[in-house]
Amino acid sequence: MIAATGLELRAGAQLLLADASFQIAPGDKIGLVGRNGAGKTTLAKVLAGEGVPAAGSVRRGSSIGYLPQDTRSGDLEGLALDRVLSGRGLDELRAAMRTAEEQMSDGQPARRDAAVRRYGQLEERLSLLGGYAAEAEASSIASSLGLPDRVLAQPLATLSGGQRRRVELARILFADAQTLLLDEPTNHLDADSVAWLRDHLKAFRGGLVVISHDTALLEVVVNKVFHLDAETATLEAYNVGWKVYLQQRETDARRRRREHANASREAASLQAQADKMRAKATKAKAAQSMQRRAERLLAGVAAERAPQRVARLRFPEPAPCGRVPLTAADLSKSYGSLEVFTDVDVAVDRGSRIVVLGLNGAGKTTLLRLLSGMEKPDTGEVVPGHGLRLGYYAQEHETLDTGRSVLENMRTAAPHLQDAEQRRILGSFLFSGDAVDKPAGVLSGGEKTRLGLALLVVSGANVLLLDEPTNNLDPASREEILGALRRYQGAIVLVTHDEGAVEALAPEKVILLPDGVEDTWNEGLADLVALA
Repeated sequence: MIAATGLELRAGAQLLLADASFQIAPGDKIGLVGRNGAGKTTLAKVLAGEGVPAAGSVRRGSSIGYLPQDTRSGDLEGLALDRVLSGRGLDELRAAMRTAEEQMSDGQPARRDAAVRRYGQLEERLSLLGGYAAEAEASSIASSLGLPDRVLAQPLATLSGGQRRRVELARILFADAQTLLLDEPTNHLDADSVAWLRDHLKAFRGGLVVISHDTALLEVVVNKVFHLDAETATLEAYNVGWKVYLQQRETDARRRRREHANASREAASLQAQADKMRAKATKAKAAQSMQRRAERLLAGVAAERAPQRVARLRFPEPAPCGRVPLTAADLSKSYGSLEVFTDVDVAVDRGSRIVVLGLNGAGKTTLLRLLSGMEKPDTGEVVPGHGLRLGYYAQEHETLDTGRSVLENMRTAAPHLQDAEQRRILGSFLFSGDAVDKPAGVLSGGEKTRLGLALLVVSGANVLLLDEPTNNLDPASREEILGALRRYQGAIVLVTHDEGAVEALAPEKVILLPDGVEDTWNEGLADLVALA
């Protein structure tokens, strides 16, 4: 169980949550919702013990499994399976057993016998922790999340960002913690893995807090909803499932509008009467009393909530360029002994629309990194065409300088713009006031996405490389992205699991990895998007 008392959260000077008290008991399946930047990720970190509240306390009475938004990988030289097994500490046992096994072939009898005894002791400890059945369980969880045995046998350094994210989720689920805190767990998952995760979380008997923009997941899994209100810095608890919560929120909003309208009318009537009475000296005291009644009436009802602000996004007007601004020939890339792809050719025509498809680990992100120049190919070359101006949105936000502030990142990306114009653009992406001084490293996933897209807007790019640009966004902000994709006049190379993003792109071509086959887009390929 987790119990929070008088919790106050801040991001710099900004108040995110004030004086909140609640608990998470076994069987509670809580959907933590609120707009991007409201403080959901900050709250999850504090509940997990990885952040410190500005005030109040958190008491943890059970083991906690925490999946943060930012991918964690552990030792990149270690095997993926060992990382999953580390959820129960089995990775260290396996490593010690491998060492003992090697020492069992020692030519010195004394050392060999000691190694045999040590191996036996380690094997006994492994048996007490579930033994080889636990390894089979770990492999089964990983397989359900799209990580087959061949991937588990690879070092983490050779895996894509999406695969490492799945490894972390498998590790958390395998750890058998009594309370799970999952921040956007469906990011990078294909449709089959998402369906499996929904069923797994629905059957989970412990406590759960999940932050997700996947409404289908929330609908199937949660039995309570915590709404973090960015306007009032309060946590509103609804002890109902997702559909009833949405209905209740709408009912509450209608009631507030009705109460506010009635109170405003009555207060206006009282105010008008008070104004008339002030004209007569004998009724001045009664006028003051009526004025106070009008003020109390308005203070006694909740004000109408302003509509949620949404980032206003329009991709840059593309700079002039040649007919084929970007080409690549015979690209190959390997990580160690793992061959990602070989002999891939790419031609990006002016204003073209290209979607890159392939299973996780097929090299989609790697291809964009090669085209952007962030990585070098093992063979082949990337050739910029006449007038190429490239904009790259990275799913892991590597293009952001996390040690510098939001405004400093903008100044680096757009030194040609005046300070007022830089701030205006950041304001359209919901970074205003003190928010522009926040270090990029402390931003939530949704805020990092907004900042990364804001930097694209000032780039003047005529070729955009977009890697999962709709991840971590609330529905309203996602719709803005999709609208921007439709309107943009330059060329786009898109990697995404989001079928809506592909529909908005209206691609002309598709590149299928790892084979590198380029083909004309057809609607029959749409089913591959969610599986990619």
